[in-house]
Amino acid sequence: GGENMIRQLSVFVENQPGSIMRVTSALTEAQINIRAISSFDAPEFAILRLVVDKPEEAKDALTTKGFVVRLQDVISVELKDEQGSLNKMLKVLADNGNGINYIYSFVIRGEKAPVMVFHTDRFEEAESALQKAGIKMIEEKDL
Repeated sequence: GGENMIRQLSVFVENQPGSIMRVTSALTEAQINIRAISSFDAPEFAILRLVVDKPEEAKDALTTKGFVVRLQDVISVELKDEQGSLNKMLKVLADNGNGINYIYSFVIRGEKAPVMVFHTDRFEEAESALQKAGIKMIEEKDL
């Protein structure tokens, strides 16, 4: 991916009590900070998607504990904290012919503006359209 990419972890977890907590526990032990989390439910298992401050170390920590983990590029944009800003960002992408496979938001940002994380099949086009529209992208160093 491009230099504006953030790498997200996709972790496969069983559908049973405590399974997500086992992921967060492993990351806490490894002193990794979770910036965003989302869960996609399937009948046998769930896919947990996470943005963390140290993706490589997070992958190692989880793999050691027996989890199946993939690292993938995603685009992460900072929105102005005002009505319609998410809609504006989505319109930029739609007008540019970019489909969104999934989208979720950051959890812990302190005083900062909200951030949306999304995955698309056409990263370069999405990036340039967002940049042209003046929408700020978050980079790994900003995590």
